[in-house]
Amino acid sequence: MSAIGWHPSEKKKYGQIQHDQWETIQRAHAIANGCYVAVTNRVGLEKPVDGDGIEFWGQSFVAGTSGEIIAKASARKEENLIVPVDLSKVDVTRTHWPFLRDRRIDAYDGLTRRLMDG
Repeated sequence: MSAIGWHPSEKKKYGQIQHDQWETIQRAHAIANGCYVAVTNRVGLEKPVDGDGIEFWGQSFVAGTSGEIIAKASARKEENLIVPVDLSKVDVTRTHWPFLRDRRIDAYDGLTRRLMDG
């Protein structure tokens, strides 16, 4: 579960870009790995005894194997998403998406060795 949101004093200036960045990076995880990604987040304002607190932006979502948003929850109320997924799309995406298909796995060998190994 995520717990991400805005400090109320920053929401107007940074709110939209921060939310867009959070959503984009989660969708990018789905694209880079060719899998479904379920992203959860809280809703509401958590206000301590002193201070402004944090306004959680909610909007939990499920991204498909190509990063597309296939379901999204509310920004204002708690919700449970039940999202059917087609697991065969994982194989199709990983087979046909050039990012994964055209990798040169043979070139990765040196990445697994430590500098001290020579």
